[in-house]
Amino acid sequence: MSTKRLKRENCILVAIDYQERLVPAMCGKEELIDKSGRLIEGFDILGMPVIITEQYPKGLGRTIPEIKERNAHAEIIEKNTFSAWDNAEFVDLLRKYNKPNAVVVGIEAHVCEQQTVLDMLEEGYNVYVAADCVASRSEFDRDVAIDRMRDAGAVITTYESILFDILKWSKAEEFKQISKLVK
Repeated sequence: MSTKRLKRENCILVAIDYQERLVPAMCGKEELIDKSGRLIEGFDILGMPVIITEQYPKGLGRTIPEIKERNAHAEIIEKNTFSAWDNAEFVDLLRKYNKPNAVVVGIEAHVCEQQTVLDMLEEGYNVYVAADCVASRSEFDRDVAIDRMRDAGAVITTYESILFDILKWSKAEEFKQISKLVK
């Protein structure tokens, strides 16, 4: 596992299941939506790829507007598997981008996100989890999932740290936009 800094050219964002019937049940949902939305918009500002998954949208609804509308370029993949990695369309899209580093955020931390992270680590990806952009119905489940993902080799960090890591310096073209976004 590499813990090197994230760069525009080597990173993708995977946003797991921010759906209409799931988000309302999450512990800390206001902070989850706010910070996840900022991260997703930041990737848009930086021109970086984003994949959004939807778990069984017929039953759980679509991605909430507060997430979907933050990045017009995000690609949405429907799945019925807990791990996105078990969905061939997701794997094909992820491999098409050919990025060794993946930031993985979403819900529920202890189910779909955790399984996706564990599978991606096993497949050789460097995985970064923005701890302030993950949730479960219970805080305990979320915290245990973060510990398990860390123990498996994921780097645990925050959305703001990720954006400024990618940005690198205050002379970057997008610095003012990102700075405004996180304030």
